[in-house]
Amino acid sequence: MEMVNFAPVMFAGLIVIMLIGFPVAFSLAALGLGSAFYAIQMGWFPAAFMGNLPISLFSILNNELLLAIPFFTFMGTILEKCGLAEDMLDSMGQLFGPKRGGIGYSVIIVGFILGAITGTVAGQVIAMALISLPVMMKYNYNMRYATGVLAASGTITQLVPPSLVLVVLADQLGKPVGDMYKGAWGPSLLQVAMFALYTFALTRIKPDYLPAIPRTERTLDGWALWKKCLRGIVPSAILIFTVLGSMGGLPFQDTAIATPTEAGAMGVVGALILAAMSKRLTPALIWEAMSGTMRLTAMVVFILIGSRVFSQVFQGVDGAKWVEHLLTGLPGGQVGFLIVVNVFVFFLAFFLDFFEIAFIIVPMLAPVADKLGIDLIWFGVLLCVNLQTSFMHPPFGFALFYLRGIADTLFKDKRIPVPVKSNDIYMGAIPWVIMQIILVFVVIFVPQSVTMFLDKEVKIDVDKVQIEMQVDPTKTQSSAAEDQRKMDELFKDAIKK
Repeated sequence: MEMVNFAPVMFAGLIVIMLIGFPVAFSLAALGLGSAFYAIQMGWFPAAFMGNLPISLFSILNNELLLAIPFFTFMGTILEKCGLAEDMLDSMGQLFGPKRGGIGYSVIIVGFILGAITGTVAGQVIAMALISLPVMMKYNYNMRYATGVLAASGTITQLVPPSLVLVVLADQLGKPVGDMYKGAWGPSLLQVAMFALYTFALTRIKPDYLPAIPRTERTLDGWALWKKCLRGIVPSAILIFTVLGSMGGLPFQDTAIATPTEAGAMGVVGALILAAMSKRLTPALIWEAMSGTMRLTAMVVFILIGSRVFSQVFQGVDGAKWVEHLLTGLPGGQVGFLIVVNVFVFFLAFFLDFFEIAFIIVPMLAPVADKLGIDLIWFGVLLCVNLQTSFMHPPFGFALFYLRGIADTLFKDKRIPVPVKSNDIYMGAIPWVIMQIILVFVVIFVPQSVTMFLDKEVKIDVDKVQIEMQVDPTKTQSSAAEDQRKMDELFKDAIKK
């Protein structure tokens, strides 16, 4: 076998081991080391090439940006466990309930707010299903709509800043996290609007699917109800805007005063304060949050190590050139590349979670996207929108698994009168997956949906400046220095603007 044919063999092996189901981190490392041994025996690169691996691993694990992962995870777990979701869903449900589809609207809004402060799909789906599913069934909501809106509103946490997915993608693409957050605001707001419009359309087409709750069922009314709503929303909004604002992640914000890691640490302090204000901050809560954070962080580290072992060998056999040649030759230019990549990621997400895709696949795609002139912030947000569907794919979506488990628990505890059928969960997810796919195409064909909140880059016509400020050889040395100074001032002024 020649080296030119070994890169596709490694890539095929990567797909196979992913489908086997063995932990990806260890499979990747084993595949990388086995391929390295074979490549050394074939003389494609020397054994000393693998001597760079420890240094490479150290540089990756020494990345300060990745320290934001445990902080944001810990913050989200604290907020997930402290009962914030229950309070917000109860108050929002009573506020919107008397309108047709009111519980659906409340689930979408609370999902958006919780997505910005928890960042965990599992916790969000479970918390919202525990509270809202019995209420929806009590008032005869269509079962497929109920399961679909609960799963979809839980997955929106992948896209809403300060999403953990965006932190990882920013690291892999080499872009500022704040810019990635700014780019995600447009698609996340569009998605919420699409969910709300779909709910509104159903109330008109199938009004019996989403009935209104009688006002007599409210336990609160007037100012008392508004006070309870604001008590959940205002502290959460303050925490969100403080964390995002410190990183420069708010729309039209020019400066950042903290790194993502520092902002994550500040968010942890804010989450602890909110939990204490709700009188739910206990040692058991802290211990549970720390255990969950430790497990997730360890998983990320092992995936990072395995992916780095594989990618170093893949680079050594010119795998990057093979991927670049394969993808740059696609018809349709940038649009063709984006469509093919998103279809590939969509199907790959049937079997992999976003960490594995971000650490294994994105480093292969990013250089090609950059060479094609695709803005990497736009590319990263587009992938994030696509990766949301990985939690909603029937029958493999994890959000659907979480919903299946909670529905069984609720039936066993007699909190719902009849069991929820798996067919209703899977069929109920389809309209929401279609909406997420539509959003992918909107982001591809309307890049302004991502870039509208980003700072506009100043383009300097260097040739024009040099012609205008060209040094005349007849001038004295001091005159030439003055011209150079003026040229420097032009560049500074352009950058300031």
